[in-house]
Amino acid sequence: MHFVDLWLTRSLSMCLLLQSFVLMILCFHSASMCPKGCLCSHSGGLNVSCSNANLKEIPRDLPPETVLLYLDSNQITSIPNEIFKDLHQLRVLNLSKNGIEFIDEHAFKGVAETLQTLDLSDNRIQSVHKNAFSNLKARARIANNPWHCDCTLQQVLRSMASNHETANNVICKTSVLDEHAGRPFLNAANDADLCNLPKKTTDYAMLVTMFGWFTMVISYVVYYVRQNQEDARRHLEYLKSLPSRQKKPDEADDISTVV
Repeated sequence: MHFVDLWLTRSLSMCLLLQSFVLMILCFHSASMCPKGCLCSHSGGLNVSCSNANLKEIPRDLPPETVLLYLDSNQITSIPNEIFKDLHQLRVLNLSKNGIEFIDEHAFKGVAETLQTLDLSDNRIQSVHKNAFSNLKARARIANNPWHCDCTLQQVLRSMASNHETANNVICKTSVLDEHAGRPFLNAANDADLCNLPKKTTDYAMLVTMFGWFTMVISYVVYYVRQNQEDARRHLEYLKSLPSRQKKPDEADDISTVV
């Protein structure tokens, strides 16, 4: 009996030691995978904080189990294609307060379905590819960017979740319609369907062109008629200016004889 108790005590001690060793390895593994300049912690999943890390681009060695990723307040200028494709557990992505200007078409491929919050506010984004936010389920924050309001932006916002709220926070820095500059995108979209403007512009251009051709034809006809009238008038004046034909004396005598 004493032997059994001793064996159980040692077994329990070994189990606790083994468990501690495994936890230590996991912690060390997570710490070693943390990108340079970032801090990693576990709280409901792996949180990776790279805020104010002077990053010029998004790290490519992000741990696949990342759940929360903070890349705000850096000097990132673009979001490349499939940069987050391996982060299948990512729920929160903060890219605010950078210098982002370009977002590639497939930038959020791999996380569009799982992402719950995406913060792109306070950047330099003017426009994005119409498919950049395709299938994105996240609540997006894209305010405080110098947006150019056009058909593409209209299509992008319509494809996003909570698009009404998102569109209401977008201010048109510039627009295809000058009168919309400085106004919320939602107001601009309500005033005019920005995707129909090119067709209307083309119709107006065709109308103006046709009117121009018609005016030219009418002008030519008027000129042609007036030129003919002028030529006829000159010819008539020429004929009037010719001397009258004088009768010869023998012609007069012949007439008298006949009479």
